[in-house]
Amino acid sequence: MTQSAISPLAPTAWGRHRLEWGRHTYIMGILNITPDSFSHDGLAPEGADRERVVAAAVEQARQMVADGADMLDIGGESTRPVTEGAAPLAEEIERARVIPVIQALAAALPPEVILSIDTYKASVARAALDAGATLVNDIWGLRADPGMARLVAERGVPVILMSNVRGQPRRDPLSDVTRQLAGSLQMALDAGIAWEKIILDPGFGFGLAGAENLSVLARLGELRALGRPILSGTSRKSHIGLALGTQVEDRLEGTAATVALSIAQGADIVRVHDVKQMARVARMADAVVRGWSEAQA
Repeated sequence: MTQSAISPLAPTAWGRHRLEWGRHTYIMGILNITPDSFSHDGLAPEGADRERVVAAAVEQARQMVADGADMLDIGGESTRPVTEGAAPLAEEIERARVIPVIQALAAALPPEVILSIDTYKASVARAALDAGATLVNDIWGLRADPGMARLVAERGVPVILMSNVRGQPRRDPLSDVTRQLAGSLQMALDAGIAWEKIILDPGFGFGLAGAENLSVLARLGELRALGRPILSGTSRKSHIGLALGTQVEDRLEGTAATVALSIAQGADIVRVHDVKQMARVARMADAVVRGWSEAQA
């Protein structure tokens, strides 16, 4: 897919932020304020002192921004317990993990850095937006908490709607993802969320098993028919480990391949753990897909 094959989308603008879709790929760095992240990078081990957790998060965030992150996704609940069937994390625990970090990041980072709250709970999202977050990333695509759509519409911030086909009957993987995203997209519009403030995520690893993820990645560009920007979150995911036979800490090259392929298929944002390396991959892929100029060098 070349630059001319990617349909231009109107910019997403809110507050002091503006995302110009199609100019380059945006890099979202992952900050897991958890003790049990699947990727072994959680910043809040059990019993950790809150001040140390906040300090570690600020240090990591500053490095990610220096390495090329345009936005940071802060999450306090690992998807690992959900995957294993455990009860969801209590809202008060999730808030206690992420709110001090978001407050510190809002004070420490340049104002142009976008802070995203990774949660499907409206109460957590509300507190995060009050603390300085300006973007909501909902892994259940507004389906888990009926208050989330109302909150996002009320605050006028963008929202990332992820497809989550866990527990859904399997047909064709891309068709299943497309139906999920189309349904969440309609829920957002019905709630009064502006069209220009909706971003879609196919949800790699969230109900898609093994090769199903690769099938969706190979046809990712077809999701652009929904008319909204696409976020691709393949970083360190299990389908990379299955394809390469590697553990989670040894999936850098596999992640790089999926990032480049996502961009070639028209992804607008890539959500990654290894910001420095993936920012370089994205920059090289952009030079091919979107066109290179000396101004970008």
